[in-house]
Amino acid sequence: MANPTLYRKRIIPDECVLLKDDIILQISDDTIVTKWNALKPRKDLHHGYSCYYLKEGFKMSKFYDAESQLLYWYFDIVEYDFHADKNEYIVTDLLADVIVYPDGLIKVIDLDELAAAFDSGRLTDYQLKKCLLSLNNLLSTIYSPKFSALKLSLEQYEI
Repeated sequence: MANPTLYRKRIIPDECVLLKDDIILQISDDTIVTKWNALKPRKDLHHGYSCYYLKEGFKMSKFYDAESQLLYWYFDIVEYDFHADKNEYIVTDLLADVIVYPDGLIKVIDLDELAAAFDSGRLTDYQLKKCLLSLNNLLSTIYSPKFSALKLSLEQYEI
């Protein structure tokens, strides 16, 4: 079967974008690994690699500048909807994110957007709970020795 089509759905702003230029490097029942160039080029972010953890509720990305210098690891808390009839994944960003810098600094961001989306009804009770549980599990992994193995999972695909 052909590789699935990937979409990134955001709650804030409300949009669903076809990731038409992402290249799928590997796919299994548990993960999808992609390489990509930035959708909206910026001075700092140029390209990267992502691993969608389909059962864990997050996407891990490695962000690089134009000189292929690592900027940081970026984790999106997400939910996945697979539509078999169309062979497509819609990956919904549940707003909470984690950034891990090469020096080890960890930032949890966009929790204010999470609260605003919930208050405005754009995020359901179920999605809020799922986001918080996935964020907790991700942070537990980041703070443990398992994080080293997680980071290594993308390096085999890097050029």
